[in-house]
Amino acid sequence: MLLGPRPQSDRLETSLTLLRIGLAVLIFIHGAHRAAHWDPNVTGFGEWLSSLGFPMGFYWAAAVTVYELVAPLFLIARRFVTLACLGHIVIIALGAVLVHYPSGWFVVGAGRNGMEYSVLLLIGLIAVAWAHAPKRAS
Repeated sequence: MLLGPRPQSDRLETSLTLLRIGLAVLIFIHGAHRAAHWDPNVTGFGEWLSSLGFPMGFYWAAAVTVYELVAPLFLIARRFVTLACLGHIVIIALGAVLVHYPSGWFVVGAGRNGMEYSVLLLIGLIAVAWAHAPKRAS
């Protein structure tokens, strides 16, 4: 029945799918932009990480960029979803603390470059990871 009311479980599954794919696309675009402008973006990111004390900052920057290109494909394909989300959670949480927290809460308006968008991404990733986490045997 195409036009009739849909069961609640179908609506929840569709909503979760929309959230999972939306997060994947947003994160992929972020990594794709950095990769498309490898030098200076990845090189500069690596130098910045090194200045914070991360050893081999360039390699960390390159790894984050590659992860932002590959892991979203797993999210879209609905494979290793929890693992892909956990990696993104770590990357975004570190970015929120190191980059956005010093600028405050707001991204625009009452502030600039704050962490509200990062927190929203984290909440979405945690929700998707939780929904796709393997069930424990009873």
